[in-house]
Amino acid sequence: MVVDVRPQRGKSSIPVHFQRLEMDAIMNVYGRMVASGEWRDYALNMHTDRAVFSIFRRTAEMPVYRIEKNPALAKKQGAFSILSAEGVILKRGHELKTVLSFFDRKKFSIVS
Repeated sequence: MVVDVRPQRGKSSIPVHFQRLEMDAIMNVYGRMVASGEWRDYALNMHTDRAVFSIFRRTAEMPVYRIEKNPALAKKQGAFSILSAEGVILKRGHELKTVLSFFDRKKFSIVS
């Protein structure tokens, strides 16, 4: 049996990732929310089509919010988006700092 392990044309095997300045902006918001007691944990996943920063209220639960970077949407709706726990897009845009301003607008509290 012969298996072709070469990358296919048009498909990148390198996962999408957040750049250093993007991570700085995300961690700035995350740090403020941890200090206020709203968030407690996070997870970072890198896929071939998108990067996901998941935010948790408690470690053993589903993520409360997900910040996603999807380069395929960069020229359309924008590469960055914030999704709720149910998968509803709460904000989307081309600039990460503009998208992250979603968390500055309201006082967030999770109903337990």
